[in-house]
Amino acid sequence: MVIYHLISLTLAVMIDRMIGDPPSWPHPVRWIGWLISWLDRRLNKGFFKKAKGALLLVVIVVTVFSMTCLVVWGAYQFHAIAGIAVESVMMATTIAQNDLKKAAMNVYQPLKQGDIVTARQRVSMIVGRDTESMNERGITRATVETIAENISDGITAPLFWALIGGAPLAMVYRAVNTCDSMVGYENVQYSAFGWASARLDDVLNWLPSRITGFCMLATTSSPHMTKQQVFHDLKIEAKKHPSPNSGWGEAAVALLLGVQLGGTNYYQGVKSERAVMGRPWENLQKDHIKAALTVMARSVRLFLILLWIGGGCYAITGTWL
Repeated sequence: MVIYHLISLTLAVMIDRMIGDPPSWPHPVRWIGWLISWLDRRLNKGFFKKAKGALLLVVIVVTVFSMTCLVVWGAYQFHAIAGIAVESVMMATTIAQNDLKKAAMNVYQPLKQGDIVTARQRVSMIVGRDTESMNERGITRATVETIAENISDGITAPLFWALIGGAPLAMVYRAVNTCDSMVGYENVQYSAFGWASARLDDVLNWLPSRITGFCMLATTSSPHMTKQQVFHDLKIEAKKHPSPNSGWGEAAVALLLGVQLGGTNYYQGVKSERAVMGRPWENLQKDHIKAALTVMARSVRLFLILLWIGGGCYAITGTWL
């Protein structure tokens, strides 16, 4: 089955690169989001919010895992090729390399043309911070940070879990990640209710985010630092991020591009200070968006190779037992 998973996840990457997620097509994440919203409205009130939030997470995980297993099992019962085809399509819905690249380039193009107004509008579609008064540097920083943080969340982490458990675990990962993005906030409404979703998302991303960070450093060289210096600084810089996992991608991109990420953001007019990561060898400019996308493409390729090596070794070892 590991070989089937490897073939399926590789095909999933190819499918995502070719077509991405067309808005008009049905998408499992939209259905998952609808169910999360429905449960949120009914459970997120009164007492015992932490327990109710955990119940929401259990319902989502069990539902997604059960339904995916049923569909995949039925396909494999018909034929192995059918099973691989179904798994490939389902896995492709859990990764977003194509959409991430399109979203970043949609911001880059108006910046290249000097159209700050359009760039602000488009970056507001991929970040939660206030964008109305952003200058070119602020727009660039928001876009680069989005790319850096989502390389693991949106691409390599679901591929990692796809290797281990096929489409069912890839879909569970995406479901947990969606729960975290919808209810895992540190505010009055969700700090207790979304606690379980946020913690499980941290657990599922812990190893993939670190492997991804090292893949970035292994596939791209910094013009300002040696490989040894970059690897040394990554562990230090990553810890500055409030998330235990997102900092690995963001710090890696900052060090490789020779820029600083993080700093001051505004959310609905409220000022938020984030630790600055990286070194100011260069001033952030629009071309760093394309450079970050190059880092993404290279690191995903290496990550995929590592999955094949790891999965292949496991498959060979299993035949000896």
